Amino acid sequence: MAAQKTFKISHKVIWLSSFFLGALVAVPKIAEHHFNLYEALIDSTVTFLFALLTWYYNIKTLPVYSSKDIVNGFSITRLVKNLFFGIVVMFILASIQNYLLSHLNFGPVMLMFEVRGILVNVMFYMFIHLLYHSSQNQQVGIELERTRAANLAAQYELLKQQVNPHFLFNSLNTLKYMVESEDKHSVDFILKLSDFYRFTLESRKQALITIQEELNILDAYLFLLKARFEEGIDLIIEIDPKYHPSYIPPFTLQLLIENCIKHNVVSLDKPLHIKLYTENEYLIVKNKLQLKRTPELSTGMGLENINERYNHLFNKAIEIQASETHFTIKLPIIHANHHH
Repeated sequence: MAAQKTFKISHKVIWLSSFFLGALVAVPKIAEHHFNLYEALIDSTVTFLFALLTWYYNIKTLPVYSSKDIVNGFSITRLVKNLFFGIVVMFILASIQNYLLSHLNFGPVMLMFEVRGILVNVMFYMFIHLLYHSSQNQQVGIELERTRAANLAAQYELLKQQVNPHFLFNSLNTLKYMVESEDKHSVDFILKLSDFYRFTLESRKQALITIQEELNILDAYLFLLKARFEEGIDLIIEIDPKYHPSYIPPFTLQLLIENCIKHNVVSLDKPLHIKLYTENEYLIVKNKLQLKRTPELSTGMGLENINERYNHLFNKAIEIQASETHFTIKLPIIHANHHH
């Protein structure tokens, strides 16, 4: 998540523009036949101070950057508040001017100053907010590029895990043992291994597949695991068929099962029990904890990869729960309307 950034305008720009506006107000008085330098300076100073205060107030009342605020456009409420602030400030400055130039008729002067203040305030408000929203658009673009880069990194890490050399090495060793022992399931093993890597090639470019398709991948993967661990691994699948058309990032379940095997003892004497089921709009993978004494080296990227993809695709996070006896991962169910 990107850090919030504060919109800024150079103090030099603020002061120079305020000074220029104050000087601009004095131009008509200079053109008058009876030019009064003192009145022109007071008039220019009032406009300069008003412009300066309006600049800083408008910037100060801008909301802290948020990617959601970009859709709101101009805020009428903030504009009304700014106009009210300008009217009050201009009244105070005009009163000070009336004190310094007591010979002027206060009523017409006040009306002129208030109209001028409203025009300056609206002009500054529009200009600042155009710059502000332009800055927001740029920031949103940067966040999108950062998200795309993170997604590409997650996809690359997923691909590396899908074509896991360690898993392939173990599978080929298992196949070698089955062939040497003339196991009648050798041909089935080769077919399932072929299916699994075919699924890998077909699904690696897809952001989402249905849960039914994911279960087909898992079926091939489980067959390979059974050939290796036999009854040392016990996977129970209780997924409500109504969720089969729902969506899931490809190879999510395979990565979670692989994560269970990586961290837990899997043997005939101590079978690893894993349950895959649905509950309260979650797809849940739960395994009994029987941690290895010497854990395998892990990058910690498996769960992080899955969580990154859920955040990127659905703006939802997975839930991880660990107790003394079980480890549970809860994946939000993504229905077809969410995908659309």
